[in-house]
Amino acid sequence: MATPAVRTSGIISEFTIAGATSGLLAGTAFLAKDLFQVEGHVSSAGNPDWLKTHEPAQVTASAVRMLLECGATLTGKSLTDELAFSIDGVNVHYGIPVNGQYPDRIPGGSSSGSGSAVSTQIVDFALGTDTGGSVRVPASYCGIFGIRPSHGRVPSDGVIPLAPSLDTVGWFARNPQLLKKVGEVLLQEKSSGASVSQVFVASDLSDLIESPIALALSDGLKAIENLGTTLAEIELNPLGFSDFLTTYMFVQGREAWQCHGEWISKTKPHFSDDIRQRFEFASTVSQGQYEQATSFRERIIRQFAELLGKNCLLCLPTTGRLPPLVGAGSEEMQSHRRKTLSLTVLASLARLPQISIPIKLTQTTTTGLSFLAAHGEDMLLLDFAVQYFNSALSI
Repeated sequence: MATPAVRTSGIISEFTIAGATSGLLAGTAFLAKDLFQVEGHVSSAGNPDWLKTHEPAQVTASAVRMLLECGATLTGKSLTDELAFSIDGVNVHYGIPVNGQYPDRIPGGSSSGSGSAVSTQIVDFALGTDTGGSVRVPASYCGIFGIRPSHGRVPSDGVIPLAPSLDTVGWFARNPQLLKKVGEVLLQEKSSGASVSQVFVASDLSDLIESPIALALSDGLKAIENLGTTLAEIELNPLGFSDFLTTYMFVQGREAWQCHGEWISKTKPHFSDDIRQRFEFASTVSQGQYEQATSFRERIIRQFAELLGKNCLLCLPTTGRLPPLVGAGSEEMQSHRRKTLSLTVLASLARLPQISIPIKLTQTTTTGLSFLAAHGEDMLLLDFAVQYFNSALSI
């Protein structure tokens, strides 16, 4: 896979829209991924041909407006992989945002610029979108906190879509307290005070996890025990885990082509090879394949609703390996992408919220430990992240 030599800050356009003088987020600064419409600005969606063929936005996306109204100041737009159709963080047109944790490795995408800017302390927090891992993967790679909320919980109007039944508006922060504050604004919900009663730990993912990360995850579980929360092992394969990725690809592909096929056919934009190949696949997904995948997805939704219920979480690694080096070959990147998506698509298909928390990997680096909750239990997750992180610090 060809990669650009240019390393970037993650910011694709700089401007300032001041937030309200008071509010929960007063005094903070944030970026919005360049899929979010901001009045008077044109979104690039990570592709120059998209930028050329679209007009400035007439209204600002609700998620951005909500943050401004609560005191946060918008300082610009952050880079995205092309049309958000990647989890790599490599953009052949605009460069590769710097990974604040691993400067020689990719930052993860597609919310690459947002993850980069938070990890390099350019802003306090940043908005991203997450379809199949586009917030969670950069959070894990860059050593920061990130959340994909329950599908439909945060307004997505004014956001360029990829696959609407999978798309969510997510966000990043360097600490769990700010991540939670942003959540209170975007979810329009305060903490309920509920506590987690049980955490299920996926035990049959060894093929997807490198040994150093497996050891870190084992240590990470100790912080759960310190909270007095019950741990229970669970196997995902009997629930159809091996078929999740194929199901996801058919759902995402069909919806992505429905969203952008007409524009692609008319404009014939220049895409990187990997993005072009994904859209070519998307154009081949039939209605029958989509309906079959959607039917299986409904089963997944029911299964995990029954498993998690109220006050239960599922724990698994956010990503199972270190981010690839900048300039890694196409075969390595494709294999890495497939294994990573195998972990991340569960929450996407089941419409669940998932939070990625950095846990110690070495003396100077972290990896992401994830927790998933039942649909709608986003504040439970955000509360738990604060408690878990404080517990981990005490170990």
